[in-house]
Amino acid sequence: MNVFLWHVHGSWTTAFVEGRHTYSVPVVPGRGAEGRGRARTWNWPDAVREVTREQAQDLPVDVVVLQRPEELLDLTERWLGGRRPGVDVPAVYLEHNAPQGCVTHMRHPVADHPGIPVVHVTHFNDLFWDVGVNPTTVIEHGIVDPGYRYSGEVEHAAIVVNEPVRRGRVVGLDLLPHFAAAAPLDLFGMGTETLGGLGDLPQAALHAQLPRRRTYVHPYRWTSLGLALIEAMHLGMPVVAVASTEVVDAVPPEAGVVSTRLDSLVEAVRRFQQDPDLARAAGWAARRHALGTHGLARFLDDWDALFEEVVR
Repeated sequence: MNVFLWHVHGSWTTAFVEGRHTYSVPVVPGRGAEGRGRARTWNWPDAVREVTREQAQDLPVDVVVLQRPEELLDLTERWLGGRRPGVDVPAVYLEHNAPQGCVTHMRHPVADHPGIPVVHVTHFNDLFWDVGVNPTTVIEHGIVDPGYRYSGEVEHAAIVVNEPVRRGRVVGLDLLPHFAAAAPLDLFGMGTETLGGLGDLPQAALHAQLPRRRTYVHPYRWTSLGLALIEAMHLGMPVVAVASTEVVDAVPPEAGVVSTRLDSLVEAVRRFQQDPDLARAAGWAARRHALGTHGLARFLDDWDALFEEVVR
């Protein structure tokens, strides 16, 4: 099957393109938002091929995976020679995010395009998004297993967050001083340099650095389920997380501490700092759960089942 999709979310796409299909990704000069092409900091298989707009006009496409409103409204039609998603070519809309803004009055862009199934990455998102009469399904995250790498030798807590200054309270920026009272913090991700962080590392380097830290802290108040959290659990890290959105189902009690009480979270970081054996045991539990719930094989099988239903 030839799957057409834009390179929007590199970490998610890294798992998705491990399937048994051919994946065509748009590329434009300068690799801007309309066509980033193949990833530069993740390892993608040869089955992922870049296509220019000219090449895409007559490209055989079995299904389009939409991820942004502009792809639904006009971008796909311009790239695929006038073919309309959900009308002239089968399409699904993959929604990565929880609704932003006043969720009680928000309708998903696809609600005005009946017949295009919506794929949510968490059950929380499925519960909160209003997609009208469109059918929905949940395909939970899966990742390429980086392997168990935990040492916890650096007595710091790791946090992965992109653009923390711009996103502020949404990602729990104001909570960091509280956690810093329990352990030194190492911040990873785009824009963390402004806070003395370690910046946006290539995935391989991130997977090498994260498990050297004693604890993984997930301070987000409102977000979809971050792939960095799932990766940290695969790596064997104990988790301390704010109990919001999908986290309460993603992190079992034996894998760390999930709470809405800030004092409980800070104390959990302190406890893991002081008890490496406790931290290691929680990390093993986190890995076992992540492998069972967010394994790559289940993820790819779920997508194959959906494609068979949509394309038939």
